[in-house]
Amino acid sequence: MARGINKVILVGNLGDDPETKYTQSGMAVTIVRLATTSVRKDRDGNTQERTEWHRVKFFGKLGEIAGEYLRKGSQCYVEGSIRYDKFTGQDGQDRYITEIVADEMQMLGGRAGGGGGGGEGYADRGERPQRSAPPRRDFAPRGGAPAAAAAAPQAGGGFTDDFADDDIPF
Repeated sequence: MARGINKVILVGNLGDDPETKYTQSGMAVTIVRLATTSVRKDRDGNTQERTEWHRVKFFGKLGEIAGEYLRKGSQCYVEGSIRYDKFTGQDGQDRYITEIVADEMQMLGGRAGGGGGGGEGYADRGERPQRSAPPRRDFAPRGGAPAAAAAAPQAGGGFTDDFADDDIPF
């Protein structure tokens, strides 16, 4: 049984350009301010908006990608965990900070303004970009039929060339 779950999922827009720094060992650390907005109707039927600001940290390769491709106004999807830190400020007072440590990031929206991205996903597992749709595969019937026969429409519900990945719900 799991000891606990600490998972955060955010979809929002960057309030500023990312700030990337490097540790002494050369690892990238990128910090962004991400705004999430919720809309609801109050008792009188008026629309009420509430914007929350989140401090999100990306480490390593994910930090390099976030620093290079995200820009102010970019919309992105972030998965990670919430962290609370305490430190002593220059005035000697204790300060507290809440931040999201990102494990995965997906750039959303178009490439307008140089930000956003083309729907490529990135994870902090050493992976390269993932496509949002699976690669197209030609399905051949079992039994070693020739390629020409596999491409021809078949009776009985076989796959045909007009089958599109857009018909797949994931």
